[in-house]
Amino acid sequence: MPEQRNLNTLLASLVAAFKVPDLRKRLLFVVQMFAVYMVALHIPLPGIDRDKMNQLFSSGGLLSMLDIFSGGALRKYTILAMSITPYINASIIMQLLTVAIPQLEELQKEGEPGRKQISRYTRYLTVALAVFQATAMNLMFRRMGLLEVNALQFVQIVITLTAGTMFLMWMGEMITDRGIGNGVSLVIFVGIMARLPYDLVTTVRVVGTQGNYTGAVALLAIFLATVAAITAITQGQRKIPIQHAKRVVGNRMYGGGSSFLPLKVNQAGVIPIIFAVSVVYLPAQIAQFWPAAQGSSLRAFLDALIPWFSPGAPGLPGLFATTLYALLVLFFTYFYTAVTFDVPKVSDDLRKYGSFIPGIRPGRPPADYLDRVMTRITLAGAVFLAVIALMQYYVPAWTGVTTFTLVGGTSLLIVVGVALDTMQNIEAHLVMRHYEGFIK
Repeated sequence: MPEQRNLNTLLASLVAAFKVPDLRKRLLFVVQMFAVYMVALHIPLPGIDRDKMNQLFSSGGLLSMLDIFSGGALRKYTILAMSITPYINASIIMQLLTVAIPQLEELQKEGEPGRKQISRYTRYLTVALAVFQATAMNLMFRRMGLLEVNALQFVQIVITLTAGTMFLMWMGEMITDRGIGNGVSLVIFVGIMARLPYDLVTTVRVVGTQGNYTGAVALLAIFLATVAAITAITQGQRKIPIQHAKRVVGNRMYGGGSSFLPLKVNQAGVIPIIFAVSVVYLPAQIAQFWPAAQGSSLRAFLDALIPWFSPGAPGLPGLFATTLYALLVLFFTYFYTAVTFDVPKVSDDLRKYGSFIPGIRPGRPPADYLDRVMTRITLAGAVFLAVIALMQYYVPAWTGVTTFTLVGGTSLLIVVGVALDTMQNIEAHLVMRHYEGFIK
């Protein structure tokens, strides 16, 4: 594999991409959708106390993490405050239900019509989750004294927030059809990147005021090393050699070649971290929704329990929460990999198409071999995800720079993963037209 090409070659390849009319049209469409997103990102909702919202989000926690995905829209409480999170949750739920419910599994096997039906169910579930999340979030802000609206305005805000989520879902589908890459992933990507200028300006100002230049250099080094590690793990795969048996059809012989079955090191992506965060922050979420006036003893118990479920907190509670968080990431990595990668089905498909793994006897051994290999490489991916997930809690303490959020955690995984996927999609278009692309 040749060495990485320099920046000039990369820019030349990008210029070549814009010279292709169809590809240029797709790239410009994505840029236009991003421009619409940035405008909608700053359309505010009424009734919110902006100063109190800034104080709430400056304390960190789950809301601050959600604000990263919304591009700062949740902190500002704009029409895109919920981002595309309900659609992501609905997609994950439908993916799990497809494995658990035979009827949905049969729909998925029907091909394009079945997938369209599942997509329709996902949209319905997205609406339900969006309405629930918007209602719960508004109730929470009202109880905290951040939102002052009457009943009619409350309903209007819920409808507007739901419409904002559905608009982003539509935008993602349009980018997938008429743009480059996965539209939903690109919507999340631009939401995270929209917050980057704010973080950079704030970090430069704080570092200049405090004179913490050593911490800033250390943060930059950790950031670059993490991006390189995520790139390597995201593209890392174990290639299982596959031999195809020869078949005689009429007077011709087909097959007989060899290929490989790629097993990704990080098969689960960022889903395990999302699941782990939801579980570990559950006491804090319940405490926020539970008014102090209704059952003060339970609220006091939840308040005492929160430090034990706050990764990165000082003392024994923080150590327990950190260990629990890491173990949850490990567990959900194996769980989601087992759900999405069906080893018996893959082994059965190899048998149906007359393919086999060299050195492995037909029958049960191929499935056992694939399961053993997948278990080993998943361990490496799970440990890596756990380390990345914990970095967002400890890197600020190590460097003394707490204003730059794009280090570790789900956001950096998404940014790097989406960037790589988009580059590979552009690469595919360039290769089809005999241009030199980004990646070899």
